[in-house]
Amino acid sequence: MAKKQNHHYSYLFLLPAGLIFFIFFLLPALSSFFFSLTRWNLTDWTFIGLENFQMFFKEDSLSIGFKNTFIYAFLTCGLKVVFGLALAVYLCSPIRTRNFMRAIVFFPNLISTIAVGITFNSLMHPTRGIINTFINTLGLNGPDWLGNVKIALLSIIAVDVWKGVGVATVIFIAGIMSIPEQYYEALQIDGGGSMDRFLHITLPLSRPAINSVIILALIGGLRTFDLVWSMTRGGPGFTTDLLSSIIYKQYSSGFFGLSTAGNVILFIMVSAIAFPVYKFLNSKEVDL
Repeated sequence: MAKKQNHHYSYLFLLPAGLIFFIFFLLPALSSFFFSLTRWNLTDWTFIGLENFQMFFKEDSLSIGFKNTFIYAFLTCGLKVVFGLALAVYLCSPIRTRNFMRAIVFFPNLISTIAVGITFNSLMHPTRGIINTFINTLGLNGPDWLGNVKIALLSIIAVDVWKGVGVATVIFIAGIMSIPEQYYEALQIDGGGSMDRFLHITLPLSRPAINSVIILALIGGLRTFDLVWSMTRGGPGFTTDLLSSIIYKQYSSGFFGLSTAGNVILFIMVSAIAFPVYKFLNSKEVDL
């Protein structure tokens, strides 16, 4: 009897965390699912079933939004893994200024994403931007980075990678620093070189860090909104529209039920991609 009472007593310690989770996470999520089935104007609602979902899939720019979202998510994810790992390997080498350079690499992540978007919007201006001014001094003509439909999305992706590679680098550095030094010493005794250190020790044993970066970057890329909106607002035309920017346009037009249905679809899409990738990556991890 006393053991049962102690068992119930321990659950009371979970109550504060459970309440916070319910109020700030579970309740908003359930409310979103409910309002996605309604015609909603913030003060009144009418239940309309799946009509919002049918209307959302008839959106003209939806196919462009899906395509751009996938391109954006997978390109930013891949580039952050490659550049982050390369920087981490370099910054773990015995260089004198590595602590200072680590701070430099991480610095862009401390800046607000909106501020980064506005700043690069100015830097990438076709006639007055510093980037094209520098290119012109070399005798070349700089492109319209954000106005050319062929490179506008790639320009935003480059800015996203510049801003986010610092976090990836920090995660990789933590992963590399956790590798026991004895492995490298054994390889050195066997005559292994720098490339052997990377291919046979650093890369396979950094797998948990690589998996973390892939999952975080992929989910962040699928949900991203603020950088794209602050740089192009989805333009020119719909060429840089993502799923999240389409949803925001519906919110700003007053279609709250419709845009909430879009958010539900985005949530399902992110979950459907992230969970299988997470499960697959975890199955390939090795123990140190």
